[in-house]
Amino acid sequence: AAIDRGLDGAWAVVSCAPFFCNPMIAERAKAKGVHYLDLTEDVAVTKKVMELARGAKTAFIPQCGLAPGFITIAANSVIAGMTDLHEVRMRVGALPEFPSNALKYNLTWSTDGLINEYIQPCEAVVDGKVVTVPALEGLEHMTIDGTEFEAFNTSGGLGTFALTLEGKVKHLSYKTMRYPGHNAILKLLLWDLGFREHRDELKRAFERALPTTKQDIVAIFVSAAGMVDGTFTERTYARIVRHREIGGHHWTAIQITTACGITAVLDLLHEGKLPQHGFVRNEDVSLEAFLANRFGRHYA
Repeated sequence: AAIDRGLDGAWAVVSCAPFFCNPMIAERAKAKGVHYLDLTEDVAVTKKVMELARGAKTAFIPQCGLAPGFITIAANSVIAGMTDLHEVRMRVGALPEFPSNALKYNLTWSTDGLINEYIQPCEAVVDGKVVTVPALEGLEHMTIDGTEFEAFNTSGGLGTFALTLEGKVKHLSYKTMRYPGHNAILKLLLWDLGFREHRDELKRAFERALPTTKQDIVAIFVSAAGMVDGTFTERTYARIVRHREIGGHHWTAIQITTACGITAVLDLLHEGKLPQHGFVRNEDVSLEAFLANRFGRHYA
């Protein structure tokens, strides 16, 4: 009833609630004839939203934040015009600018969402087919602007992109970036110490011991290899977004990328530049239109 009252007379609802609340909010949005957008990274929740979007008279656009969200918009632009796609690699990290603990991490967004992506199965495309791979596996190392990162499988970052590219790309993967050493400690906590089965205890431990920070960065990396004009070619999109002042207020990098991700998509929907009903994918959003938007430009 409270949700219905909030939706009365509304044009759209933007859900920033924990992922497990979204199916109920989406259901009421459909009943009220209101456009629906959310920030969820949870695969099962997104599938429920997809089901609700069938036959809807308004748009349902889940996963509109950073990853899933902008990372797919960027990746879709990188592969434009490529044929015989061999591999697409999508990497994102929301990190402290000045790491100072063993995890080299501070809490900058939903602790529930963070733990969820460290535990849930992850989608990927391997040999042209959508498969499930375990979280925390696939460890690799990379360097962006002279800073070393590690990356490993986490859940939800691909959104619907795996299904979109199934049969069109040989390999597609999404991984979260952290500073080196983070992955090994997570495996100790989740597997060796059993916190995988005790999420509430891990959440309390994280929120008790890991401070938040206003000094953060968001690292974004996409690479794609495929054929362009008959030549095997690699293209890359890399960006580091930093905390900064906007409109007289200081905003963290994760605030900027998350808020601008969903508000830019909302703006494009309002301007009629996106489908107005049914399920809308991040792949339907043009990178050029996104970066030209008054909100999306903060990614540029």
